[in-house]
Amino acid sequence: MPVLPGAEPYRHEGGEVGVLLCHGFTGSPQSLRPWAEHHAAHGLTVSLPLLPGHGTRWEDMQLTTWQDWYAEVDRELRVLAERCSRVFVLGLSMGGALALRLAALHGARVTGAVVVNPANKVHGLSAYALPVARHLVRTTKGIASDIAQEGAAEVGYDRVPLHSAHSLRRFLRRLDGELPQVTQPLLLLHSAQDHVVPPADSARVLSRVSSTDVTEIVLEQSYHVATLDKDADRIFEESLAFIERLAPGAGRDGVGKDGKEGTAAVG
Repeated sequence: MPVLPGAEPYRHEGGEVGVLLCHGFTGSPQSLRPWAEHHAAHGLTVSLPLLPGHGTRWEDMQLTTWQDWYAEVDRELRVLAERCSRVFVLGLSMGGALALRLAALHGARVTGAVVVNPANKVHGLSAYALPVARHLVRTTKGIASDIAQEGAAEVGYDRVPLHSAHSLRRFLRRLDGELPQVTQPLLLLHSAQDHVVPPADSARVLSRVSSTDVTEIVLEQSYHVATLDKDADRIFEESLAFIERLAPGAGRDGVGKDGKEGTAAVG
């Protein structure tokens, strides 16, 4: 199945510091592409994979589970760790949850984590009905494009497969028990108004991790997909400053080692 325009994965060969970006549930790399390109322009090695079942059609997603999504970012992290001296994990929404699990399970392989509106729970009474409802109803309405900026749009599905939502719920419950294993420096940015993931999820993450170097920033002008919203530049700048503080000199070069811009990666 062809990938939706703009949803292609992205990679950039930069310096010795690498960043792995993880996109959200039913979304695609498009929601993080400006963030990835910003860091690539500052000389970082960047990997922004397309999660299995995403970026094509929702029927493909319902055949995948959280284990498939996590396996993809786990593989990308291992590749980056072989290539780079330090690696940071970044993510939006479910991608933030994936990034936190990478930090929890990989320990010293991850230097720091940056998460934007990280998901911690599937909310609402309907969440408890998912184990049964997913066998009766295939999909529910989509969650893409919760953005305050007029004219901005997210490339994502207009329907949520309930099998996938059930798997996401199981993943987030597992991750909640693993959060105390997160000890790396953490930058958490969350929107004051979010119609997909409430601020309570960020508060829960902050209360559960064991990190002692923690920075929390409230994004006053953006909704859920803040990386495409009015606070996007702040996210890019704050995360780069966070990376440079922990890996001095990381963002000094404007291009990669080969002097070329980053490119979309197919597959």
